Amino acid sequence: MPHWIALTLTAGLLTAPTTSQPGRQNDFIEAAREFGVPLSVLLAVSYLHSRWDDHGGQPSVSGGYGPMHLVDGAAVPLGGHHEGDPRGDDSRPLLRPLPQPPRAPEDTLRPAARLSGTSVALVRRDPRANIRAGAALLASHRVRPGGEPRDWYEAVVRYAGSKGFADEVFTVIREGAARRTDDGSYVRLVPAPDAVPPPPARTPMLGRADEPAARAQGRTDCPATLACEWMPAAYARFGKKKHRDYGNHDRVNGSRRIDYIVIHDTEGSYQGIPSMVNNPRYVSWHYTIRSSDGHVAQHVKNRDIAWHAGNWDINARSIGIEHEGYLARGGTWYTEAMYRSSARLVKHLATVYNVPIDRAHVIGHDNVPGTTPSTVAGMHEDPGPYWDWGRFFAMMGAHLKPSGAGSSVIIRPAYDRHQPRYTGCSGGRPAKDCKPHGSSSVWLHTAPSAQAPLVDDIGKRVGAGSTYSVYDHSARASTGQRYAVAGRSGDWTAIWYLGQKAWFHNPASAPTAIPAGGPLVTPVKNTVRVYGRAYPEKSAYRASRTRFQRHVPLKYVIRKGQSYSVGSTVTGTFQRADSMNPAHHDLVKGALRYHQIQLGHRLMFVKAKDVRVIG
Repeated sequence: MPHWIALTLTAGLLTAPTTSQPGRQNDFIEAAREFGVPLSVLLAVSYLHSRWDDHGGQPSVSGGYGPMHLVDGAAVPLGGHHEGDPRGDDSRPLLRPLPQPPRAPEDTLRPAARLSGTSVALVRRDPRANIRAGAALLASHRVRPGGEPRDWYEAVVRYAGSKGFADEVFTVIREGAARRTDDGSYVRLVPAPDAVPPPPARTPMLGRADEPAARAQGRTDCPATLACEWMPAAYARFGKKKHRDYGNHDRVNGSRRIDYIVIHDTEGSYQGIPSMVNNPRYVSWHYTIRSSDGHVAQHVKNRDIAWHAGNWDINARSIGIEHEGYLARGGTWYTEAMYRSSARLVKHLATVYNVPIDRAHVIGHDNVPGTTPSTVAGMHEDPGPYWDWGRFFAMMGAHLKPSGAGSSVIIRPAYDRHQPRYTGCSGGRPAKDCKPHGSSSVWLHTAPSAQAPLVDDIGKRVGAGSTYSVYDHSARASTGQRYAVAGRSGDWTAIWYLGQKAWFHNPASAPTAIPAGGPLVTPVKNTVRVYGRAYPEKSAYRASRTRFQRHVPLKYVIRKGQSYSVGSTVTGTFQRADSMNPAHHDLVKGALRYHQIQLGHRLMFVKAKDVRVIG
């Protein structure tokens, strides 16, 4: 059974607990006392790294183990996931990276084990030993006498290698936190609203994040509360003279319209990022956020077009943010520090560029549509079903709440308790079931029964049925996405999805969706085609140097009697950018209107003349 230990905190320090019971809270109490670390500091450092979870003794993408995220440099996998058409317009060959050897992260696991008198193996696998070792390492970095949390600021900087992380530790201490951890324990950090770091004048420049942040002044577009590094993406010609090409983004004179912020994961470690963005033969994105401490690097100016989404129309109207992590690889996790930095950055960008903070505009790479039928199956699936969209939106103050009469629903399972089946996290054949884990997605069936087959996606799963693979979202709906209700039966709700009824388990005792209102569209003719791009009509090109971009429908159709939620209504545009000289670019603006709809897991477009808005 989980245990709760009543605490009284004064200035972030524990005062004589009245009981000593097993459980993770007590592990922190004992480690703080043994090594003289303020309990609030120890809890806040661990919370930002791991949310006090052990993750089954498996390393994070940064090579960190256990609640204290002690890093084993040898455990850091390298590489990245970006392959395929870089621009998403079928105009360029496949570009592949020419990686340089990355710098290995600092090893903190072995020094921490040595300082605590514990074996490295035990620190890796045992949460209590890991917490003790983390406390010992934190204590070894202490440079200032005193028992107040502020006296430990420099120690936290040295522990994490980042002043930004240390500043966020004090934010956590002021706000407090509480949750049930992955071993069933209930852990709580009591808020201390008066906890503040020391004045800047008393704090020397420490940690790897300070220098790049200083160099970034005036170059990055980040909120004032977030230090950002300027790590520019390559912009150069390459190839033989007869077949010269360029990469890895397009520069724009003036400004551009931003409709989307796209969330990615790197499928590799942060150590490989510099060699990728510095390679003109590789793709590009606007920002990368480091997992261990939430550090942010910007690579492409927001006014410029990065090649990140695999769909040129979305590229031309979006900002792409990469998050260090893996969609599924066993044991890795997205850290609290990374979520917090990302939420701050996205909220800032949404404010500056007037992007609504909802799942129709703040989207995953897995929500970007294919451009033509041939590209749909190869579109990416990140950040995947383990990205906690509900918590992410709550951090931005955009809580997902019930609204309207329920003609549509917003998917919202309770992330930690909702642990559906997935396969394929650890690779290998046949695919094994993944370890139980919280998830933001629900499975969609052809009938109101868990034994009914999953619905099919004729575009993605060509000639094959949907699977329970963590990489296959053919039959999944994700937190925050809004769908039109198509029926109800007992504990099951049906939505319109890819031209068919799709059923998900939604019991009143543990709902996985909330009622919602909002505009819907329904076809005005028997069948309506859908598109992966919102391009202008042919007549709009007459006054430009740009050739007409054909309207290529996808394989999906929607039919009379079906309804789909509307995320936005846009007028077709096409940005021609096939030259390094922005003066040769051309923006074609049309009059043809499109509705962006939630057709399946991905957003898509229908021509406004083909549908009627209802609701």
